[in-house]
Amino acid sequence: MEPRLVGPGPYRATRLWNEIIELFRAGMPLRKHRCRFKSYERCFKASEAVDCLHELLGCNQNFGPEVTRDQTVKLLKKFLKNHVIEDIKGRWGKEDFEDDGHLYRFPPSSPLKSYPKKPSCGKEVIKFPDWNEPKAGPSEEHIPVKSITMNSEMWYKRHSIAIGEVPACKLVFRRELTQTNIEQIWKSMTLSRLQKVLGLDSLDEVLDTKLVNSKHIVQNVYNVNKQGIVILEDKSKELPHWILSAMKCLANWPSCSDLKQPTYSGFERDVFKTIVDHFGQMKEPLLTFHFFDIFVSVLGLLQKPSKAVEALQISCLLLPPENRKRLQLLVRMMARISLNQDLPPLSESVRTRTLMVQAFSHCILCSKDEIDLDELLAAKLVSFLMDNYQEILSVPSALKSSIEDHVVHLQRVQIKYAGADSDATLPPPSFCHQITTGEFEYQRATGSQEPLAALLEEIVMNKEISVKDKKKKLKQFQKSYPEVYKVRFPSPETEAMLFPEKTKQKPPILMWAFKKPFQPFHRTRSFRM
Repeated sequence: MEPRLVGPGPYRATRLWNEIIELFRAGMPLRKHRCRFKSYERCFKASEAVDCLHELLGCNQNFGPEVTRDQTVKLLKKFLKNHVIEDIKGRWGKEDFEDDGHLYRFPPSSPLKSYPKKPSCGKEVIKFPDWNEPKAGPSEEHIPVKSITMNSEMWYKRHSIAIGEVPACKLVFRRELTQTNIEQIWKSMTLSRLQKVLGLDSLDEVLDTKLVNSKHIVQNVYNVNKQGIVILEDKSKELPHWILSAMKCLANWPSCSDLKQPTYSGFERDVFKTIVDHFGQMKEPLLTFHFFDIFVSVLGLLQKPSKAVEALQISCLLLPPENRKRLQLLVRMMARISLNQDLPPLSESVRTRTLMVQAFSHCILCSKDEIDLDELLAAKLVSFLMDNYQEILSVPSALKSSIEDHVVHLQRVQIKYAGADSDATLPPPSFCHQITTGEFEYQRATGSQEPLAALLEEIVMNKEISVKDKKKKLKQFQKSYPEVYKVRFPSPETEAMLFPEKTKQKPPILMWAFKKPFQPFHRTRSFRM
């Protein structure tokens, strides 16, 4: 059985658990063993199980080579507790598995976990201001949007300049956006982009959007210092000064600015243990219990690093500001310690990078309920964070520009024509996908010519305007839109049919004019020179 990549989506941890069980059962060699003068068929030693599972996890792209042997033993303990394996006497249910020579076997069928049904989270509809003037009545937090279909009358008003007339119009100011409106726009567009990057039809199964605080997003974007670290409004939520000093000491070793140089061997290990103990006492991980599923889903994108970085960028914006700041300081310290060649080893048996992952994974990501793979998943996420922390823990500039442009658009003055009941309100900007040149030309042609053709037909069929005015409008329309005009009137004959010439009747000759008596010439008085 070949391992497969488990992508983003709901219940990713459960899918990974089932995947590993199936791979382990298919790949674990079974043979005959003897124990206390008795033979047992189709079983394996504990150490053999550790070897096999460790290799499987290391080769699996969902976990990777950074999985340690100790983590593998912990996973096998959970296998024994959940009856994925049992000892040769059929006992299971306790986590007393050790990396030794004890014999174990598979039960007839290892239980796979079912996918729980979560209650669907109600989608929040973010409402934006309409085009009309402010009206008293509803609260500013709930601003209705009226959607309309553009008809030929409205197109006539829009294109009246091209055909020689400008109908009466007025400038209309949108309702002023409150801070609450802006925060809701940030929340709506941020979640929309996150869903797009993850490639999900909905975030309902991986995130309860009602628990996303829009104020946190805005504070994480704008309340930052020059290094991009969040500035907290509530100073009581800051890390203690002595912890900050200890973190700076190890991050900048051996240039310790806040502390004097150590005077005894092992000073750096004591400082590190102090930091580990402080973060280990937290009741909730820095990525919070509420966002566990969304961060586990992001792990499915690690084969596409650029998408994974963007998804983590957006996901980290959802965190409470104090959590985001602590995460920024902690991961930066971890990355610097891992790369610092001048820092003495902090452990005799474990590499510094591995030690960082093992020491802080649980305080960064874990589930409120006991999840059997949460330690491995946390280790995978923390490793990626350490490698890309500068990008991940910065504000995504593309998202910020997109939302700011949309807010400016909503606040811009608009023109409203007299007689138009309403105007079209632009939806929040969506992210485009590439189309072919032929599709573009077709959309450009059909998207603009059909309303113009309807406008031309309306001019032609209008019986309320005089022939002279109709000819004037048609001539100006022909000058502005010759292609549309040629479709309607392909030849001069079709145009002439619109205005048939009337035959002029000559007036009858008045015969009585010839019967008048001859008038003699009357001599007039002449002027002499």
